[in-house]
Amino acid sequence: MLEMRDVSFDYGSGVPVLEHINVQIEEGEFIGLGGRNGCGKTTVTRLLMGLEKPAAGDIMYNGKVINHEEAAVRSHFMGYVFQRPERQMFRPTVQAEVAYGPQQLGMSRADADDAVREALESTDLTSLADAYPPNLNRGEKQRVAIASAIAMHTQYIILDEPTSGQDSADKQMLMELLTALNQKGMTILLITHDMDILAQYCKRVLVIGNHTKAFDGTPEELFTQREDLYGLGLSRPEAVTLSLAVPGMKYCCSMKEFTAEILTKLGGKSV
Repeated sequence: MLEMRDVSFDYGSGVPVLEHINVQIEEGEFIGLGGRNGCGKTTVTRLLMGLEKPAAGDIMYNGKVINHEEAAVRSHFMGYVFQRPERQMFRPTVQAEVAYGPQQLGMSRADADDAVREALESTDLTSLADAYPPNLNRGEKQRVAIASAIAMHTQYIILDEPTSGQDSADKQMLMELLTALNQKGMTILLITHDMDILAQYCKRVLVIGNHTKAFDGTPEELFTQREDLYGLGLSRPEAVTLSLAVPGMKYCCSMKEFTAEILTKLGGKSV
């Protein structure tokens, strides 16, 4: 389990960015992290990764305080995909990039080769193994960064706005990949401003507001029970709004689900 216990943080100015954050992240969860710009979402993930250190409180992993463990140590169990993934790539080919982590872990040549092959296959990058990473499109770069984490057999992967700047096809491919990884047991934590992703893919949502945790629960609880969404920098997804407007209709987390429910109510076949 990964935990933030009464964590506070500021950037040295004395002005609080986060105050008294308490969060437990269990293995196998799929969590969306939301809130308005500047609320501290990225700071939360940087604290978890060890890129920043708490001003107060503890970051814990399986009951052990890891405040002073550097990001390189935490990368053994936690991967991070930056909003601009090209900033974390420096090797000449996709295969070499994905191989870097296993090599640093001291894997044997055979084990590293197996880990890289499996990671490329699971992210649909085998055909791009010899490609130069900076020449890839945004979605492909995201998958290279994810493959790098998979190859290191990480248990947690954190992604900062992974779908921004992508078209709908790339977005769907990425979210299907993350869903598949989660179903295999990997814990996913992603920062997003995309309300449809929070509603459709995340099993749990954390919202940061007023320097602390303002919400922790299911997407359905967030979008149907909170009246302060606008104040938190959020909005209700169109599918949720439409499903709540139709008497007797169940909560729908996507337009596909909403369309299927409408057709069923009209006596048609679901899609």
